[in-house]
Amino acid sequence: MSPSFVHRPRALLLAGLALIPLLLAACGTYPGSSLVTARLALDWTPNTNHTGIYVAQQKGWYGDEDIKLDLTPYSSSVSPEQLVATGQADFGISFTEGVTSARAAGLQIVSIAAVIQSNTGALVTLKSSGLDTVGKLAGKRYAGFGAPYEQPLISQVIGCGGAQETSFRDVTTDQDPIVALKSGQFDFAWIYMGWEGVEAQRQGVDLNTFMVKDNCVPDYYSPVIITSEKTLKEKPDLMRHFLAATAKGYAYAMSNPDDAAKLLIAGAPKGTFDDEGLVTASQQYLSPRYAEGAKCWGQQTLEKWTNYPKFMFEHQAILDASGNPITSAPNYAAAFTNDYLPKC
Repeated sequence: MSPSFVHRPRALLLAGLALIPLLLAACGTYPGSSLVTARLALDWTPNTNHTGIYVAQQKGWYGDEDIKLDLTPYSSSVSPEQLVATGQADFGISFTEGVTSARAAGLQIVSIAAVIQSNTGALVTLKSSGLDTVGKLAGKRYAGFGAPYEQPLISQVIGCGGAQETSFRDVTTDQDPIVALKSGQFDFAWIYMGWEGVEAQRQGVDLNTFMVKDNCVPDYYSPVIITSEKTLKEKPDLMRHFLAATAKGYAYAMSNPDDAAKLLIAGAPKGTFDDEGLVTASQQYLSPRYAEGAKCWGQQTLEKWTNYPKFMFEHQAILDASGNPITSAPNYAAAFTNDYLPKC
């Protein structure tokens, strides 16, 4: 199963965000030193979305900012959004849909940096399937992951291809998307080109690729780094020092993809990566995309934080704590801030 790029566990958690018991643990000072301990909750196993963080750790740049950063492994029992909102973690890895959905469910979280400036998600089919246009996906079997935003987004993509009928057969599955396609049980899947796309290429699996952002769906940030509104207010210096080291890590990864991949492999738990060549290839794909089109790494715009969440709202894909579509538009501007990033 692919790392963070697999949506399924995160998407299933979104529907029950309000039902997860509150976690009350707090962060404090690292015993015996002047370093402040900060915790970051990962959204899946370590992968190239996280490279800048691992680079900064391996290079000692968090220590230079008086931070001892602990990485909380992903758990299927609780989401990074919940951990951050309840104080179990100072920071977390999320995505635009996750932030939007969590805030609607009552979790007071905020995006403080965009890890990647553009959505690298795509709908894909096997070349051998003959499904070589998005319009041909109408009525076909989709390997879904159970999120409320899948149906409107995919229907929008299909309609963008000129199809009059935009419905499809949504079948939720835990299978890896590429494995699902190869099984013959599904016709198309949603992948991220920076990992599963690279992985398919390395395996010799030929795909038809339809980028979501190129098919009538607003572009958005995926993933992002989050904190809670409470932590933002109470620990502004921690925000600035953490982001100073993190931005430095991603800047290094942008300029040194191969070495950054080695640092990710070295910093991740032993046995994380079965194919270290995939890590290097994925890093080569993502490094030029971390800050593509932005003045510097991490910057976010109100336009992107409005356009896609507005699309979700208009298609009743944002649910409240009771699982019902929200009836008032969210406060788009409140979902993010650039105020704690290093100056460009």
